[in-house]
Formats: sequence, structure tokens, C-alpha cells
Amino acid sequence: MTPEALSRVIHAALTALTSRGALAVDVPDQIVVERPRQSGHGDFATNIAMRLAKPAGMPPRDLAAKIAAELEKDDAIESVEVAGPGFLNITLNAASLGALAGSIVAAGESYGAGQAMAGQRINLEFVSANPTGPVTLASARWAAVGDALVRIMRACGADVASEYYFNDAGSQIDRFAASLYAAAHGEPVPEDGYRGAYVADVARHVVADTPSVMDQPRDEALETFRAVGIAKMFADIKTTLGEFGVHFDRFFNERELHDGGDVQRSIEMLREKGHIYEQDDALWLRTTTFGDDKDRVLIRGGGAPTYFAADVAYYANKRARGFDRVILILGADHHGYIGRMRAMAAATGDDPDQTLEILIGQMVTLSRDGETVKMSKRAGNVVTLDDLVAAVGNDAGRYAMARSSIDSSMDIDLGLWERRTADNPVFYVQYAHARLSSLQRNARDLGIERGERYDASLLTHEKEVALLTALAGYPRVVASAGELREVHRIARYAEALAADYHRFYDACRVLPMSGAEPDETTVARLWLCEATRVVLANALGLLGVSAPEHM
Repeated sequence: MTPEALSRVIHAALTALTSRGALAVDVPDQIVVERPRQSGHGDFATNIAMRLAKPAGMPPRDLAAKIAAELEKDDAIESVEVAGPGFLNITLNAASLGALAGSIVAAGESYGAGQAMAGQRINLEFVSANPTGPVTLASARWAAVGDALVRIMRACGADVASEYYFNDAGSQIDRFAASLYAAAHGEPVPEDGYRGAYVADVARHVVADTPSVMDQPRDEALETFRAVGIAKMFADIKTTLGEFGVHFDRFFNERELHDGGDVQRSIEMLREKGHIYEQDDALWLRTTTFGDDKDRVLIRGGGAPTYFAADVAYYANKRARGFDRVILILGADHHGYIGRMRAMAAATGDDPDQTLEILIGQMVTLSRDGETVKMSKRAGNVVTLDDLVAAVGNDAGRYAMARSSIDSSMDIDLGLWERRTADNPVFYVQYAHARLSSLQRNARDLGIERGERYDASLLTHEKEVALLTALAGYPRVVASAGELREVHRIARYAEALAADYHRFYDACRVLPMSGAEPDETTVARLWLCEATRVVLANALGLLGVSAPEHM
């Protein structure tokens, strides 16, 4: 029985109590069922009695005892214990818990998916690095986390679109074009320009694509280097991200906002709402009205729109496209961005608590043997995603990035993530999956088939029960990861599940010894092993990491 199924059983029990007049309370649609923190406290636990005690007008433990008596009428439940201030610790009978393995195998890739976020239409923007250089290590973290979050929220039933905001205008782009021009003409790089071998590579590409650029006047040549160079750089960024397994539903070009009139329309909308004023030849948005520390310029003196004007237009564009929630993943240097963005959303008439969410991630560094990895020669002054993948590969790179909360800075020890040993977290989880795949192959080689049925009541060993209980908790982990935007919960769960499996395998023989005949316990354990393999594969899939069958 899954936690969701048990939640329905509890709901039915509460409904039965209210229908008989034994309880006067509105039965909630959602009843949280969790795995107990301590072994020996049943298979599952719920705090529903504590939640309903006040509206029911009775002490929590008294209400818990009433619910327990009703639950124990269900044939799938072995016992219900009232614990502490009113918790219910529920133990399923062996057949009911063991049947979970068959349910998981039948569900396959869909096991763990649910409807916790159903009805939500979300736009998730991440990476969005300017096309002035290779994808950096920091952007690589947002790529891995953002892509995994898209997968997780979709598994939770949300309608999610992933988006990359492509900025091809502004002072950074001007400096990049000047750097390309200097590289092509053998001139020193401008003091505030971009350095690294990639600049010379892109400059050579521009010259090869448009040979006439070398004969153009400087202003005209800069425009050519800008247009062709940015196109080349962005194509490289797309390739790098694609090879990392990160694909966006849409690459949104900032020019669309200006050329399509979005910037002007958003300013007029804010003007109509009374939040625009003119001062010092500039046009301002009165964001202090909505909690910002200062008002923000939208149009500079001379008529040039600011980055913030495009931000306002981009947010309004997303909302106009029907997204009811806009989520941005930004780096630690954007912490001051939160106040102005929330104020901007409020100025449009939205409640930023409902429509805008900004996730701020911390920095990441690479090290080896305690020494910080030197900067990339190709990139000039940064470590890149390509550097990471070259060192440890896609799987380890993605898993390493997703394994820690983005609220914390992290150091990736290349020596650890290169090793094919149990202390490498991704190897540990992938090895468990490969071992499970091998087990099924070995069974077939011995002529042992799982068949269509098994005796679920045979899975009673404490390590079998622990593994089944861990498997039952997976849907809740997925739901929590999506609702809390905490991708690392999936990775940590996968590692814990792999550990539960290894403990089970060490304690419970699955395949018979040489010369012995398989029995019903063999078949039941093969089902349990296949269920574990399915869940490990599903968890790795949410992280964008492969589940190998051979290692």
C-alpha cells in the first residue's frame, strides 16, 4: 500500500466516523502520511488527529484513539498505535505492504508522479547567461538544478515551460564586440574587454563567415562582429547545454520585447495605474510604494530604455502568455534583485507572493586534493561547464550540482567525483541500479521468471520491510521536492534507497545457492528488487542522470 492509498483509507475512516455522528468535523481532502523517523514506530505515521483535535473539540489523543479503532477495521492494517501527543503509527499487514512491490513494477516510469501541483501553469527561467563567453560553472549549477526542477514539477502535475532569456544588447555586448574586433586586428584587448582563447576563436569565425568585415569602417565592423559573433557564441552555448542534457522550451530574445512593443505597452500600463513619474529627464517607476529601497529608472535621459524596463516588459509578457507563476533561478550576486522585481510585479497589479518566485543560488567551485582548480585557459578567467564535463562526465556533473541545496555554496572535489567507488554518490546510486539489473539477468539465465504473481506476505524480513517502506515514501519525496523547489531531496533519497537495498541484499539471499531450487520467497524478492530498480531509475531520471544496466 502506498502512502497515497493509505491516505485514502484514513479519509474513508474519518468520513465513516462523521457519517455516524461519532465525529463532527470537515474531513480534509489531503491527509499527510509519512514514513516514521524511527524504526519500530510502524510503517507509516500521520498527525491527522492533532490537526483535527481543535475543530473536533476533543483532546488529540482521544481523537487519535477513535480514529485508530476505525482504521483497525481495515484488513490491510495490522495495528495502529497512538503515540506522543496524538500521532498515529500505522503498521500494515505483511501482504498489504509487500504488495507495494507489484504496484511499483506495474506503474513503471509513472511511479512517484502525482498531482500535488496540478493546475499550476509555471514559467521557469534559468541560466539566461549573456552570450559573451562559455557557460560558466555557476551557470552549470543553475542548468542542472533548473532542468531537474522542470522534470520534478512536471512529475507533480504542473504545466511547466522552461525558458532562457537571451540578452543581445547592452554594454556587455558592446565590450564583447570590441574584444572580437581587437582580436581580429591583432590589437590589445580593451581594458574592460573579454579575454581567453575563445575570443580569438569567435573572431576567426566572424572573419571566415564575413571576410569583408576586415575592410569595413570600424563602426560597421563592430556591428558585424556583434551580430555574427553573438550568433556564434549563442550557438556554442546551446550546444554545450544540449550536450549536458539541458533543453529549453523557448529561447526568448530581449529584442522581441523592444521590436514587438512590449516595453512601451508595459510602461503605458504602469502609467495608467499611476506609478510612473518623470524626473531629471528620465522616466521612473515608483517601486518604493511597493517596498523597494529606491525608485527605478525605466527610460534614461535621451530615450534609451534600461535593463529594468525590459525586465518589467518580460514579466508582463510571461503573464500575458497565461503563466500564473513566474520562477527565476538567479546567482548570489542578484540578491538585491528580489526587492525591485517584487515591487515591479506588485505595480502591475499582481500579488508577488502568488505570481513571482525568485530562487537565489550560491556559488560553486572546483577543487582537487584540496587545491582549487586553476581557471580555464580557453575562457580566460572562469571555470566552465565544459571543464566540469571533461573532468567527471555529464552524469557526475549533473548529480554533483543537484545534490546540495542551492542555498549553500558548494565545492566539487573532482578527485571524489572521478572515482568509481562507493564514496562517489552518483557511482553508489548507479551501481545499485546496475546491480539490480544484473540480478534480473542472472535470474533469467538460471531459468527463474518473476511471473505475473508473487506471495506478498512472504516479504516480512526487517530489511525487506525497511526497503518496502522506503519505496513507499518516494511519491512524497517527489511532491516535497517540487513544492519546496528542493531538487537535492531526490538525490539524497536515491542514496538512502541504494543504502537500504545494499543492506537488504547483504541480509536476504535473492537467488538460490548453486544446486538449490528457487521457491516462492525467491520470486517475491525478485519482485522487490525490480521495484527498487524502477524507483532508482525514476529518481535518476528526474535528475537527468542515466541509470546504467552495466557498470
